[in-house]
Amino acid sequence: MLFLKRHSKALVIAASILILYRQVLYDLAIEWYNNPDYNHGLVLPIVIFYLVWRQREKLSATPVAPRNTGLLVMLAGLGVLFGGELGAEFFLTRISLLILIAGIIIFLWGSKHLRIVAFPLSLFILAIPLPAIIFYQLTFPLQLIASKMGAGFLEAFRVPVLREGNLIILPNITLEVAEACSGIRSLFSLITLTVLYAYFLDDTAFWRVILVGLSIPLALLCNGLRIMGTGMLTQYVDPQAAEGFFHAFSGWFIFVTALFFLFVMHQGLTLVRNSLGVRKCPT
Repeated sequence: MLFLKRHSKALVIAASILILYRQVLYDLAIEWYNNPDYNHGLVLPIVIFYLVWRQREKLSATPVAPRNTGLLVMLAGLGVLFGGELGAEFFLTRISLLILIAGIIIFLWGSKHLRIVAFPLSLFILAIPLPAIIFYQLTFPLQLIASKMGAGFLEAFRVPVLREGNLIILPNITLEVAEACSGIRSLFSLITLTVLYAYFLDDTAFWRVILVGLSIPLALLCNGLRIMGTGMLTQYVDPQAAEGFFHAFSGWFIFVTALFFLFVMHQGLTLVRNSLGVRKCPT
């Protein structure tokens, strides 16, 4: 009962948000479940809740200083929601939830509280699917990069190969690097995991940013290796290896490999930092 009295306003607002955003949240959860590019969204809310929970003592010790400017932020969030609904743009309706929550925190507790939970809240952005126009502008260049890297690796292993756009032509089969094989799926997932890895296992903002930045070329490199592996299997084992179990398994195997290389890169960065005598600067 004491908890309800202390947080009655917050609970009422939370219930109002659930009612207002029920369709937005439902559609988002369905997309997380059905879209392999964003399956990590099913787990991320739990991680966000845990990260906020870790800050509970710091939040309790921070003086409450409500600001009316939070109302303006809340109105901005509702305006973005209305604009997204009007234009049928799912990205706007989903991002408006973050803006609204930020405004509520400022209005009820103050900007210092928002700064404390800013990182967990910003993680939610990684679980919001990009607008289709941006997604497809990213996908095709990634398909070409993956094709070039895969063909280059195959040539390095003396496999006869000819590349035309996103097609890799082998003596016994032609492989198409489709949208699903562009690497964008592993890119989103690896960036999300790298952000969490850097947050928990490093304590300086600069090196965290470096590590997250390195995860992008790492994801592209591993996807190129996956295509090379598929090409070699089809060339020397069975052309059907490009599909079915081996294709799906190679995706998981390469992703685990990327996580291993991520750990190795972090250890390398730590050695470099220590050799340069860089002091830790907790954030």
